[in-house]
Order: sequence, then structure tokens, then C-alpha cells
Amino acid sequence: MSVDLRTKYLGLDLKNPFVASACPLTESLDNQRRLEDSGAAAIVLPSLFEEQILQEEENFVGVHEFGSDSFAEALSYFPEPEEYRIGSEEYLDRIQAAKRAISIPVIASLNGTSLGGWLRYAKLIEDAGADALELNIYFVAADVEMTGEEVEKRYLDLVQAVSSSVSIPVAVKIGPYFSSVGDISRRLVEAGAKGLVLFNRFLQPDIRLDTLDTRPHLVLSTEFELLLPMRWIAVLYGRLNASLALTSGVHSSQGAIKAVLAGADVVMLASALYKQGLGCIGAMIEQMKLWMEENDYASVEQMKGSVSHRNSPNPAAFERGNYMKALASFTGTPI
Repeated sequence: MSVDLRTKYLGLDLKNPFVASACPLTESLDNQRRLEDSGAAAIVLPSLFEEQILQEEENFVGVHEFGSDSFAEALSYFPEPEEYRIGSEEYLDRIQAAKRAISIPVIASLNGTSLGGWLRYAKLIEDAGADALELNIYFVAADVEMTGEEVEKRYLDLVQAVSSSVSIPVAVKIGPYFSSVGDISRRLVEAGAKGLVLFNRFLQPDIRLDTLDTRPHLVLSTEFELLLPMRWIAVLYGRLNASLALTSGVHSSQGAIKAVLAGADVVMLASALYKQGLGCIGAMIEQMKLWMEENDYASVEQMKGSVSHRNSPNPAAFERGNYMKALASFTGTPI
């Protein structure tokens, strides 16, 4: 039978659930065309960082030290100010060039923590033709006196301000480090987010024993990392009026199928593209089609959320009940 892979994300009609996530691979026009040819349904451009905006608007005072380990999709250490690959004005040109080069939706990305120039650039990004905007929020509450409520307020205020300043849909990419992922997700949607991207992979600082300084340490994701966002996608499915994107840990069609069954509208790929090449999307699409035919699914919409927390015959599997069962059944041999 013929299966229907179409899905909807942020109100955009996509031909399938596979989206190229924000990373340096989505920057060049050649790669954008190759991703489209491979089957990608949309691309997220590399992030425009708050540091880049501040460099132009505030002469970059003090920001070099502040953000040295702050972004998730960099493939090298934080660059010197003069080594930025593109400036904020050039970023807008990249959006326009991408829109001319490919026919699939182009999603822009802003990465930062404060309002700063975000509001102005969100509007400029919309004017440049981006189909949607992803807010890649990074904030570590290193002040031990800052409360969880204050941290969440920063997120909510930023999302509310940006969402109300543009007419294109806004998605929010967050990490899993909230005391209640469900509650902050609900409030982000109430603040104006049209979609949630779960979860960001924040770089963690490492200590170099030869120099005794700290450096960010990047490791590409593994398939094991699929499990955390998949759990929360499954919990949130059907409970929020927003699109759900799963990122981190999708390296095969099996991972993508699981994500959709849990309730994801799309899966976002980055590490898989580095490990397997840009053409891996096409292979995943064909394997997903085959699985759907073998399991009598006529469409992605039929699959979506069928094994979510709300629809699961065993919802406790997404909660604490599965913890005891997993430990009790483990038969690993000690070394």
C-alpha cells in the first residue's frame, strides 16, 4: 500500500517528519540543496547568537568570557570575535539566499538568554522571509541565590516578547533541566510558543589537566539520548496546543518511528548527518515507509501519539513504575 508521510509542524505542511536541525551543515547553499534532494522536509539554519548581536550593538563588551561554553551546535571552541563566520546582517542575507535556493521551509534560529537585540532581529528575520523562528534559549543559573521561579520567568518573558513581535510561528528549544518539564512547557505555550523542541544538548565544561583551564567538550549524540526527549514527547502529546519536535538521539529510522509513535510531529537530525552523511535522510524515509506498510499504518498522522502516555495501555512505563521494573530485571555481570 502507499503510505502518507505528511505531517504539520508550526502550522507548516511538511512532506515528511525529517528536519535538518540547526548546525553548521545547514549553512551552505550546496548542503541545503543536498538536504532537500535527500528528502529533508525543512531545515533549521545555524543559530544567530546573542553574542553576535551584542558585538554589533554593544561592541561586544565582556561577552567573550560570558558565553564560552554556551552553544550546543558549535563544532569547535568559542571563536574570537573577529572570527565569527557570519554577522547578524549577513545572517539575514543567508535566509533570503536559502529561500531562493530551496523550496522546503527555512526556519531561522536565535540563541541567547536576554531580550537585547532579539526583538529587532526577530522582526528582521521575519522580513527576510523565514518561515518560522526557533528560539534556542541557553541559560545556566550559576548564581546560587537565583530561584527556579526567576529562571523560568526569564524564559517566559523572552518567549512572550518575541512571539508577540512577529507573525511567523515561534518554536522554543529548551533543555531538560527544569523541576517540572510539563509545567514549563505548558506555560511556554501560553506565552506564545507554537512549538517545543525537546531537548537541547548543552555543552558541559571540562577541565584540562595540562593547563588547568576549562574548555567546552563536544560529543555527538548517541541513540541512547533518544530516550529522554521521547519520554517527554509522550507525556506532552495531546496535552498542549503546540507542535512537538524531538531532537537528540535520532540516528535511524527506528528512532524516528519511535519518536512519532510517542507523539512527535517531526524529528530533527544533526549528529546523524555528521556520522552518516547528508544522504542518510533518504534511507531513513524509505525504511520508515517499509515499516509502516509492514505494520498497517497508512499515514504518519495515524501513527502519531499512538504509543504516547495518554494512549498507552501502560502509562506507568513512562513514569516511576518502569524504574523499579528495569532495575529488578537487570542481569548485567559485574566486572
